[in-house]
Amino acid sequence: MMRATITLLLSFFILHFSFGSEDSTDHSIDTLTEKTDSTFRSTEKKRVYKFDIKEEIGPPIWRKMQKAFEDAEKWNADLILLDMNTYGGMVIHADSMRTKILNSEIPVWVFINNNAASAGALISIACDSIYMRKGANIGAATVVNQTGEAMPDKYQSYMRSTMRSTAEAKGRNPDIAEAMVDESLKVAGVSDSGKVLTFTATEAMKHGFCEGMYESVNELLEANGYPEYELKTYVVTGLETFIGWMVNPAVSGILIMIIIGGIYFELQTPGIGFPIAAAITAALLYFTPLYLEGLAENWEVILFLVGIVLLAVEIFVLPGFGVAGISGIALIMTSLILSLVGNVGFDFEFTMPSEIMTAFFTVILSTIVGFFGSLYLAKKLLATTALSSLVLASVQEKEDGFVGVDSSEHALVGQKGIAHTILRPSGKVIIDDEIYDATALSGYIEKGEAVRVTKYETAQLFVRKVSK
Repeated sequence: MMRATITLLLSFFILHFSFGSEDSTDHSIDTLTEKTDSTFRSTEKKRVYKFDIKEEIGPPIWRKMQKAFEDAEKWNADLILLDMNTYGGMVIHADSMRTKILNSEIPVWVFINNNAASAGALISIACDSIYMRKGANIGAATVVNQTGEAMPDKYQSYMRSTMRSTAEAKGRNPDIAEAMVDESLKVAGVSDSGKVLTFTATEAMKHGFCEGMYESVNELLEANGYPEYELKTYVVTGLETFIGWMVNPAVSGILIMIIIGGIYFELQTPGIGFPIAAAITAALLYFTPLYLEGLAENWEVILFLVGIVLLAVEIFVLPGFGVAGISGIALIMTSLILSLVGNVGFDFEFTMPSEIMTAFFTVILSTIVGFFGSLYLAKKLLATTALSSLVLASVQEKEDGFVGVDSSEHALVGQKGIAHTILRPSGKVIIDDEIYDATALSGYIEKGEAVRVTKYETAQLFVRKVSK
């Protein structure tokens, strides 16, 4: 009995410690796994993608921003940081940039290094968090032209609405955002001076338009949950630098001059090929960068091509100079002008008049310089250099024995006539009641016999006798 009791107790203790040991082992394994995962997560660096906005807001920076956001998504970035210092720019592209930020699945912060004025303020307000350097400013979003004068109210109304809706989307005071555009708006306790609102870094923090002031990107990130991070900065490629240089108005003007000059030289010296090749190359260099920048659109390029075709038809097909030629020139000029303007499709509502006028005068002046420059070069280069062999530069005067030859008799080849005189082998023939000099190709042809014109060479008709 005693032995059975002891055996039962031992069995109980063995089973108890066995299950206890298993639980302990399982718990240790779970603890180790959690500790390993926690250690892995803590040592994995967060990815921060930095994009600089330190230029005028326009097509170039908008195109770069799209590429930067795509690159950040492919890189699986945890944060996109905009490093900003801009005085603003074009409203239409600022609106595109703020929409890109609002729709971003990756959090977007902005660090205002110095200025976020006008369009820069709109872009900053669209970000999830705004940080500023001491001495930086944000605001002054009134829409102005190139001379600094305020644009009509339809532009201000659009900007007020955009600023307001953007602030609402990010939980910021929409009245303050709107006051950054309209000087007539007053916000109690914020702005009652009747001037366009601009915040310093301290004022922006006070009124909820800045989350903190820092002196560097590194200080900002370390203070806001990124003690260790991997930083990737968007780098401008050589192609983008080249495109930016090519869309410069001065370069565009030179390309227009080459286009006009090349067409003129080709008309003066048809068949050479080099002038028209230069014009085509210049046209490609003109339109391609503008197309990539989002300025030149498909229909604007098509206008240019149609204009070239109409001009060619007028020169080589139709006599004189009429509707086709005038229409061709008008389409060419229109396409060159509109390709420099930041319109969207056929919508010019928010395209500033000053922008259109700048494009207009750039094209017109370049065309005038190109045309008269071509006249001057045609006279100088082709007459005094090796290029003179490409054209007939001398004048053949009638007093020197030169006589113009009517080549209209080419049209008589294949027609029938009658020998007006005996052809031995030369003589005269009658074709359609008109008398012409002619030469028999073989033998003699008696007067009155039927003939047919077989060819026209060296200003002379050649005929053969045929049966009537």
